[in-house]
Amino acid sequence: MANAKASAVEVIPDPEQERVWDRVAAIDVAKDSGMVCVRVPDEDHPGRRASRVWSVPARMGQVIELADHLAGERVEQVTLEATSDYWRMFFYLFEAAGLNVVLVNAREVKNVPGRAKTDKKDAVWLAKLTERGMLRASFVPPARVRELRDYTRMRVDLTRDRTRCWQRLEKLLEDALIKISSVASKLTTRSTREMIRALVRGERDPRRLADLARGPMRAKIPQLVEALTGTFDDHHGELAAIWLDQIDYLDEQIEGLTGRIETLIGALPDAWGIDADGTTGPEAGHGAGAVAAPVLDRLAAIPGLSRDTAATIIAETGLDMSRFPTAGHLVSWARLCPRTVQSGARSRSRRGGKGNPYLKGALGQAAAAAARTDTFLGHRFRRLVKRMGKPKAYVAIARSILVVIWHLLNDPTASFYDLGPDYYAARQKTAAAVRNHVRHLRALGFEVSITPAA
Repeated sequence: MANAKASAVEVIPDPEQERVWDRVAAIDVAKDSGMVCVRVPDEDHPGRRASRVWSVPARMGQVIELADHLAGERVEQVTLEATSDYWRMFFYLFEAAGLNVVLVNAREVKNVPGRAKTDKKDAVWLAKLTERGMLRASFVPPARVRELRDYTRMRVDLTRDRTRCWQRLEKLLEDALIKISSVASKLTTRSTREMIRALVRGERDPRRLADLARGPMRAKIPQLVEALTGTFDDHHGELAAIWLDQIDYLDEQIEGLTGRIETLIGALPDAWGIDADGTTGPEAGHGAGAVAAPVLDRLAAIPGLSRDTAATIIAETGLDMSRFPTAGHLVSWARLCPRTVQSGARSRSRRGGKGNPYLKGALGQAAAAAARTDTFLGHRFRRLVKRMGKPKAYVAIARSILVVIWHLLNDPTASFYDLGPDYYAARQKTAAAVRNHVRHLRALGFEVSITPAA
């Protein structure tokens, strides 16, 4: 090298998906149609390529005809770019037809300055990027996992709706000057629900209402009498009855979805356990000496994860970790790590992005629950929160949980083992600790001499 300061030459191999395709197609999908561009070698001009562009209605019959046409053209790769969920019809039908189809993020194929922004030119540009292998495919799980995802996402949405109903009910009670939520830990307990039901039925005596308390809440009866003294009238009761009925209905729907989710996960072969004799199946993996437990049981062993949360995570990531070569790839896809932005000699960290909201929500709940435990993850949270604050510490714990999940899903025979809350202390070297303490004391102006204890 002419420049003495030049760094060593680094060879960076192209990823597997970055190959040059000979015959490609790209579709810029809108709500009611798709602009199709097929790029193949030009038979009349050797060495050159030809693009054919046309619009196809987003109807099942026309899309199936398009899939047959692309298969007849021997198209090797089909790329879809769409907003919202309009890509699903094209993707599902192309996938069923056996085409090699990928979905790409619209941010990666945005308009380039100097090129007119039209659907036709967008489709051509997308095809050109496809044939050069310059696009990364978005993660689309298999059909059975997509079905599971529909159920888990609906359960999350209904759970949020139920929470909003409780909040509106609490607002109604505040309007009636009933302060029961200031005494009870939450309105969802059996005691508070029976008190609200009694109010709806017409009971207005605070002492009788407070006497409905159960268990530990009976110690708060004097405070409950004061909190239940208000101006709750018939119109409050009518509205409260509507909210309670809505909550009961959502409870029933959520319980039904939970059972259906367990059934769907039990039908996935990759989620089955393995008995000691090598037998596998929906009921395998529970006995003594089992080689592998069912995936839900293994994930639920992680502090902070319940079976419901584990099911939501499985539905978002799938069970096949070959799509994520390392745990770092999965963490990056979930946007739980900062981006590195380098310009010259400067390297800075930036926010990772929004990521999958359902996955990040489930991991956030798991991290918050794990932070309250006396485990390795709980102790790690308490170490991190001192120097980075709660929000970042929660993200760090969520990342650690996702790394554990990747290893458990990547190796079906692996099981979770908690390192314990004293992991860091046990690994801390005595000599290094002594040096640190001596250095700090000398910085404060003390002369220090160390004598080992007998």
